[in-house]
Amino acid sequence: MNIQNKTVLVLGGWGLVGNAVARKLVDENPKQIIITSLKLNEAEDAVSKLSMEYPHKGNNYFIPWGGDIFIRNEFKDLNRLSILSDKIKRKILMQDIMEELSDDILKSSSLYSLLTLYKPDIVIDCINTATAIAYQDLYTTYRNIFSTIKNNKGYENLIDETEKLLCTLYIPQLIRHVQILYSSMSLVKSEIYIKIGTSGTGGMGLNIPYTHSEEKPSRVLLSKSSIAGAHTLLLFLMARTPNGPITKEIKPTAAIAWKKIEYGEIKKRGQAIELIDVPVTEATPLIDKFVINMNKQYVATGQTLKSVFIDTGENGIFSKGEFETITAQKQMEFVTPEEIAEVVIYEIKGGNTGHDIVSSLDHATMEPTYRAGYLQHMAVKKLSQLEKENQVTSVAFELLGPPRLSKLLYEIHLISLFSHSMKEILNFTAEKISENCFDIIVNNEKLRSEIISIGIPILLPKGDSLLRGNSIKIPAFRGENELKISSENIDKWANEGWVDLRPENMSKWKNRIKELIEEADKIPLTETSSMHVRTKEYWNNYEEINIGKICSWLFIHEEQGNRMKA
Repeated sequence: MNIQNKTVLVLGGWGLVGNAVARKLVDENPKQIIITSLKLNEAEDAVSKLSMEYPHKGNNYFIPWGGDIFIRNEFKDLNRLSILSDKIKRKILMQDIMEELSDDILKSSSLYSLLTLYKPDIVIDCINTATAIAYQDLYTTYRNIFSTIKNNKGYENLIDETEKLLCTLYIPQLIRHVQILYSSMSLVKSEIYIKIGTSGTGGMGLNIPYTHSEEKPSRVLLSKSSIAGAHTLLLFLMARTPNGPITKEIKPTAAIAWKKIEYGEIKKRGQAIELIDVPVTEATPLIDKFVINMNKQYVATGQTLKSVFIDTGENGIFSKGEFETITAQKQMEFVTPEEIAEVVIYEIKGGNTGHDIVSSLDHATMEPTYRAGYLQHMAVKKLSQLEKENQVTSVAFELLGPPRLSKLLYEIHLISLFSHSMKEILNFTAEKISENCFDIIVNNEKLRSEIISIGIPILLPKGDSLLRGNSIKIPAFRGENELKISSENIDKWANEGWVDLRPENMSKWKNRIKELIEEADKIPLTETSSMHVRTKEYWNNYEEINIGKICSWLFIHEEQGNRMKA
């Protein structure tokens, strides 16, 4: 695509890669570049430097935005630890992560607010998402819970630590992030999303010598790689979703360097490392037990650690020795942020660098085959033959899911028992279809038993009573055994997984069949090319009611669930 005059959002634009991407973008003349970072002062610093470097672009060409994109907007400027330490805020965060995605959760998120504010055409995500999520360190949270239970620290402490655990779980956080990202970009009609991902190990394997503990490799490091892989697969699915943004991922498999080389203070988590002097006479005797955290505090010298260092951005600063080790041949080696930026720009403009992971997965995965397509007809024919031999109808078992499919299959099956063709359905009033379906349910004990036994209730025509079995699929049990009955809830549950015998639902079925027929009738008889699949011949000139074909058509049109890539 053409980048010129487009609004570009660079997530993580203060970082090493984000900064290089922003610089490369300027030559493509976008309309505006929004630079984000976790802290507003970082984003402002990046914008200030870019504005000085490109003064001809004016004052509002580079726009800073600061905050945590993984939480709700009202918390975006808070430290995550402070959120977890606050009972009220922690509960809100927990619900934002673990509850079903609602309109309220979506619109409360900082990412939604950011995307709807600037409506970017292009989103370039340079945030190290895997690190941001995995380095919350689930294992430390586990140890806190274990200690609470072991030392019997009380019920309240156990609740606190359990809530923190739920807020730290990796996969729910990643899923919620991708849900909000996709929904928000679709709403503002972003055209392309390109992610700078990670392998988590700088391209090395399980033998990586650089670790975060005595464990090699550490679980925290492997968690980072696991999240990176899960993220890639979710982007793979996003790329297969019609009407969404074009989705790509560039995944460097080496250390990324560098931002600057200087002499100065060495900082850890933003704080200068204080120098402490311990005389030899105060050496700790190695007797009996080794104490990791001592009560005794050694006196600082009043000086800070200063040395020559190389700044590698998000990966931190390294000494000459560390940098030389990590980037040596057969170690992580390294790739420059400018090289990554060049690949990003080229991919956005439609080039094929061979480095898009999503495209690579498309090429490497096995797609549907001609042989399977040919055999599908034979399988259906055999199933139909066995139905006749055993005098049964194979409608739905509710083992595949979702309950909505089982509900739809049984509804159109009921209609087919008294309508011998699609066009005949249109001759009945909705009230008559409802009445006929109810009569079948009353008199056909076997069919009635099958429906309710697989967990699909039957809503009777007046909508005020329900036939149900011992277990039901909808509404799903989510901790509350009693739910309020209201007209809104009845409509919701019936839509999701109840066979609905009400006349208004039968009116929906008439409209569906009418639309299906009109779609096929629009195809001229003279049109015999390979362009169309669902022709009159496909529907056997409407002379039969094929419940599977009808529900597949419905899932494509009504659920927008069509397969994008084949």
